[in-house]
Amino acid sequence: MTRVSREFGGTMQKEAVPAVSADVIFASSRFPNYKIGANNQILDAKEDPKVLSMKEVVARETALLLEQQKRLSVRDLASKFEKGLAAAAKLSEEARLREAASLEKHVLLKKLRDALESLKGRVAGRNKDDVEEAIAMVEALAVQLTQREGELIQEKAEVKKLANFLKQASEDAKKLVDEERAFARVEIESARAAVQRVEEALQEHEQVSRASGKQDLEELMKEVQEARRIKMLHQPSKVMDMEHELLALRIQLAEKSKHSILLQKELARSKRVEENLSHLYELDGAETLGSYLRIKPCSDFAPELSGCSIQWYRISSEGGKKELISGASKSVYAPEPFDVGRILQAEIVYDGQKIILKTTGAIDPAAGLGNYVEALVRKHDVEFNVVVTQMNGADHPSESIHILHVGKMRMKLCKGKTTIAKEYYSTVMQLCGVRGGGNAAAQALFWQAKKGLSVVLAFESERERNAAIMLARRFAFDCNIILSGPDDRASLEN
Repeated sequence: MTRVSREFGGTMQKEAVPAVSADVIFASSRFPNYKIGANNQILDAKEDPKVLSMKEVVARETALLLEQQKRLSVRDLASKFEKGLAAAAKLSEEARLREAASLEKHVLLKKLRDALESLKGRVAGRNKDDVEEAIAMVEALAVQLTQREGELIQEKAEVKKLANFLKQASEDAKKLVDEERAFARVEIESARAAVQRVEEALQEHEQVSRASGKQDLEELMKEVQEARRIKMLHQPSKVMDMEHELLALRIQLAEKSKHSILLQKELARSKRVEENLSHLYELDGAETLGSYLRIKPCSDFAPELSGCSIQWYRISSEGGKKELISGASKSVYAPEPFDVGRILQAEIVYDGQKIILKTTGAIDPAAGLGNYVEALVRKHDVEFNVVVTQMNGADHPSESIHILHVGKMRMKLCKGKTTIAKEYYSTVMQLCGVRGGGNAAAQALFWQAKKGLSVVLAFESERERNAAIMLARRFAFDCNIILSGPDDRASLEN
């Protein structure tokens, strides 16, 4: 019995035993996790239950495909078979890789067994027993690997069989899809032909119905006329009554005609008189918002306007209703927003004779004024620079600048920090353009804040004056108040 010292064993392991890993390539960085059972049997460690084998995956996919085959459409079935074919190809590739890995394992086990046999001849004692035990384990691994290879070959055959089955099924599904598509096209063409035949039959029936209906109507009219003729022949008394009524109507028509001729002659005489009078005056000025109209004499025989009575009216362009403009009794009148779209008429009375002057058309709106007012409506309070020319009907001597505030709920007139008028919108409040006042009438407005307080305000421009009137009326209307001039409310409500 030879005793091996520790130093000898270390020297033997370093010098005499060749390195096993020198010409071996391991598939992984660690040795497989094996357990040794009874009689030195090698047992695999329990695998993760969540990881399925390739055979189980193939079986599950086959079951799912067979189950869905009954309820899928032809096109979906073809798509599913194509996916299954791709999956089978993938499984075949995995089987090939496993086969290659198995071959590498065989080579590795053979090299490992050769290394252990070489080591067995160089060691003795307990180390030799360990080497023999390792050789037995390697042989057991080789046997187990051979068994696994057999299973792999069987799985490969099954995968190949499944791939062929799926390929054939995919081809059958494609043929079935093409056949169904061809059948559908034939059905569509036959349906179109049937619809066309029905349309042609309907058109023919409609033409026949029209022709027969027209013929029936003509025959019915002939029958009615014949029935009327027969009835008149059998009722001569009614025909006599109708002739007497026609004679009476002719006599009345002749009298009405004579009376109409007399009225026409009288109307022609009155028109000649009015034409002679209307040529005495004419309206001068642009017929648009922001300007003013002036009654201008155009004849040397025209009477002085100071000795005439003047009154302005607004006439609706649709119904022709004439509305009196209260206070507009001067020779000059500046249209206000209420006059837009209406015809203005001035009546001049002198020595009991009336002369009527009208604008050629409706008053036009000012360009861009609507957009300007819409921009001001978005503000809570709008300020305008004004000058007070009259207060309570009396001229106001001061020409200092005042501020007119037009708000959503009220109007306010201020001079610096002093408030002259501050009133909420109410039925007592009045607001309109100045009705008279010369060339400056287009820039001035009349505002009655409350009873006992009224002012005439002059603005910087005609646009500012009209914008203030439209804005105040807009805010007052939101408060259910209608702002208008004196005596205008009744006409607006009517």
